[in-house]
Amino acid sequence: MYNQGKLTVVGAGPGDVELITLKGIKALKDADLVLYDALIDVQLLAYAPNAEHIFVGKRKGCYHFQQEQINELIVQRGQLGHHVVRLKGGDPFVFGRGAEEMEFAVSYGLDVAMVPGISSSLAVPAFQNIPVTKRGLSESFWVITGTTKEHKLSTDVALASKSSATVVILMGMSKLAEIMTLFQEEGKSEMPVAIIQEGTTPNEKIGIGTVATIESKVKEQGLTNPAIIVIGEVVNHRQRIVEIQREHTVLA
Repeated sequence: MYNQGKLTVVGAGPGDVELITLKGIKALKDADLVLYDALIDVQLLAYAPNAEHIFVGKRKGCYHFQQEQINELIVQRGQLGHHVVRLKGGDPFVFGRGAEEMEFAVSYGLDVAMVPGISSSLAVPAFQNIPVTKRGLSESFWVITGTTKEHKLSTDVALASKSSATVVILMGMSKLAEIMTLFQEEGKSEMPVAIIQEGTTPNEKIGIGTVATIESKVKEQGLTNPAIIVIGEVVNHRQRIVEIQREHTVLA
């Protein structure tokens, strides 16, 4: 235990338990309390055998704890001198509330630290052999939240649809039709699209199509949240790898 309480916000990575960092594991081993989210694989809690584990996640609007309650719990336990680890999916600074929780904790005199995690926006496409940048195809990429705190589509999606960059949209499945309409209005109906559900986990599912066809692919394959949307020519790289492998198999 610490004489002065401490909050460490830890990114658990995109889903695969092996994609948490060594620094994240060290923090878990040192924890007195672990507060973990819905997308966390509970196998990771084995790295914190001496800590209390409390689930504070939410799924489809069902909250076990409101954010205010989480903040209060962090401060309450921190003021007892405990080391609180806030375990979040992906990277806590990419559309997580890690920054807000750290601000709240430090305002009450707690020490704070942050352990970055591998963001699903990069790792989930990578696991499907989809690079977010590729020489000659994409010089940059956007990572956008599909749904704002007002439950509306981010205005950045319209801006991204005008660019030549790869567009990665998190939390956007409920707005898929709106998103595809914006890209169609920019003349990008044939732009490749990938939707990857529960990426990097054993339950991973993927749908590949174009801006014009992806909605029907989603219905056919029953794709739902949690999923990410990848829009751009880089999606075709996945199929190119498959074709090269086939060529080598034939030649062998």
